[in-house]
Amino acid sequence: MKNIEKYLNIKEKLPKLPEVLLNTIQSDVLELNKVDRTCEKYLNLSTRIPEIKEAHYVIFSKYVDKSDHKYEKFIFLGIDGEELFDVSGLEIDLYGLLICVDLNVTDEYKAVSSK
Repeated sequence: MKNIEKYLNIKEKLPKLPEVLLNTIQSDVLELNKVDRTCEKYLNLSTRIPEIKEAHYVIFSKYVDKSDHKYEKFIFLGIDGEELFDVSGLEIDLYGLLICVDLNVTDEYKAVSSK
């Protein structure tokens, strides 16, 4: 999906998102999701990883198989998209921790991804 931007309002919602992350999300190389700050998994992680209390979003690769997540790094972002910290897949599992991101997908991306 080269040259097709995925999200319409990402720059407004996440103004502090580093450009390299913005570009990889927009080109659909990396995935962005919101952290479910109300789920049991989040509450348990917040005692073990205190930095997660500031996290609102997480970036990860949607192309890494579940069996290989231990080799992946998850990048956690603050409310404005600022990079907070990263955690190895050995340390945490994202399943059950994420909810859909509140960004608008572009019509162009919808058209291409539905093919």
